[in-house]
Amino acid sequence: MTRLNHGVWLAICDGGKAMLVENVGEADCPSLVIREVMEQHNPPTHLQGSAPPGRAFSGARGRRAAMAQTDFHDQAEREFLRHFAGRIALGVEEKKIPALILAAPPRALGMLRPELTDKTRQILVSELAHDYVKRPLYEIEMLLREEA
Repeated sequence: MTRLNHGVWLAICDGGKAMLVENVGEADCPSLVIREVMEQHNPPTHLQGSAPPGRAFSGARGRRAAMAQTDFHDQAEREFLRHFAGRIALGVEEKKIPALILAAPPRALGMLRPELTDKTRQILVSELAHDYVKRPLYEIEMLLREEA
């Protein structure tokens, strides 16, 4: 159960888009206002690599083994979420964000959690394992009212 009280901020994100949103309404009638939006262009890994994965050769027996391809898409998502966590930390440090709810798909939450500072963890009210980032604000308000 998540109470979206007045002044609570939401950090809504996935691996490519993030929003900091503040509730300027009340818990029973939230009114969300976007304070900041971040986006990144992150094409699939196969479009980011310059060559196919290599092969390793064993000198003793002459055997070959395939090398795993670097997941550039995953690396870019992790870096984006690390940057977003830094932006949240700045808002917490400047005392602009008094309380915070994280809303992200489970995979993004898993990447974001280790990047949160201790001060950010202290003001963390709740985590929601939902992908709200592509929804309009009125839908997010409705879904949060239903969840409360």
